[in-house]
Amino acid sequence: MEGLKARIGFIRSSALTFSFIDSDRFNERKCAMHSIVNRVLIWSFLLSACLCGAAAHAAGSLLVFAGAASKPPTEEAAKLYEQKTGVKVDLVFGGSGAMLSQMKLAKQGDIYFPGSSDYMEKAKRSGDVFADTEKIIVYLIPAINVFKGNPLGIHTLKDLTRPGLRVAIANPENVCVGAYAVEILEKEFSAEEKAAFQRNLINYTESCEKTATAISLKMADAVIGWSVFEHWDPERIETVRLPAAQIPRIGYIPIAISKFTKDRKAAQQFIDFLAGPEGRKIFARYKYFSTAEEAKSWLGASKPVGGEYTVPSGWIKK
Repeated sequence: MEGLKARIGFIRSSALTFSFIDSDRFNERKCAMHSIVNRVLIWSFLLSACLCGAAAHAAGSLLVFAGAASKPPTEEAAKLYEQKTGVKVDLVFGGSGAMLSQMKLAKQGDIYFPGSSDYMEKAKRSGDVFADTEKIIVYLIPAINVFKGNPLGIHTLKDLTRPGLRVAIANPENVCVGAYAVEILEKEFSAEEKAAFQRNLINYTESCEKTATAISLKMADAVIGWSVFEHWDPERIETVRLPAAQIPRIGYIPIAISKFTKDRKAAQQFIDFLAGPEGRKIFARYKYFSTAEEAKSWLGASKPVGGEYTVPSGWIKK
């Protein structure tokens, strides 16, 4: 399992490198061939990692493919669960779309735990999870995240179009918070404002974790992420709330048993633990919302919950 994690970690790091955007050449066709080659290399490594990992997954343990939107509390919950039950929970984190693809390629995994409803709906349609086992664990609200103290005075969405600002979003093709970011930008920005934003866009990150890290390490001046990011790293990340009118929908983090599980009962027991009092207490410490009503109260408005969004082709890397 450690070998699988190491290989997947290398793949994710490589993917982050390949996703760098030259904002002056955002739509140039000459980048297309490089992107194709990069993707072939990534998926070649990925297939090798998954096939090798299939034999390495230990009996008596659980393998969870998880979107990184839940990483800090899920890691903590998995450790507590192992201490209480003796069952080891192996966690593989990344963009929700990439995690679904990895689970399908490897034909293994006990649980799928994406960062939003968008990817769970895809998994249910393709039959990769048992739909009747789906549970909602917590709720999320998108926001702007900046370095602690907000040194550049970023207070509004349109501030992200200021010349010279370094902005990052997650890859909207595979990462839930990236799709939410594009949904907000498409709704709120004119064509000219979108062009200004894209000139400032220095990076597509490959997971929620790497989106938050872009602020922690000062790789970007601002990202469009989740409100909980500031509670992942309170010493370095600060959340700037978006007005309720700019939030199209409230997100949630669902979980379900994978069709590839070898132990459905054990997978269900871990899901019940996450959804139970002890699991919810851990998520609450990181300020995730335990109910839709709690999220709506924080936002100060009633909004649609969950659903899906189709990212316009202009935001997809060619």
